[in-house]
Amino acid sequence: MTDKIMDAVKKRATGYSAVETVEEYAVVDGSLELVKKRVTTKDVPPDMTAAKLLLDGEEASSLTDEQLEAEKIRLLGELAACAASENRA
Repeated sequence: MTDKIMDAVKKRATGYSAVETVEEYAVVDGSLELVKKRVTTKDVPPDMTAAKLLLDGEEASSLTDEQLEAEKIRLLGELAACAASENRA
């Protein structure tokens, strides 16, 4: 259970993409038929609270605001690089 929680915190700390599907149905000739389907991808940015929680084992509480901001920028850069590599694929 702890591993699942840590994986979820890591995912939240580094950001992720989520796929959302919306389907609309209408009654046609007495039965339901799919009229419209929309699939969107949402990018969830890194969460600094989750990052700080992960870094607590590394004494994150002793990090200055500037160091936390630098870590935020680093994580956003990783997210951008990951998104760019997914777009190329």
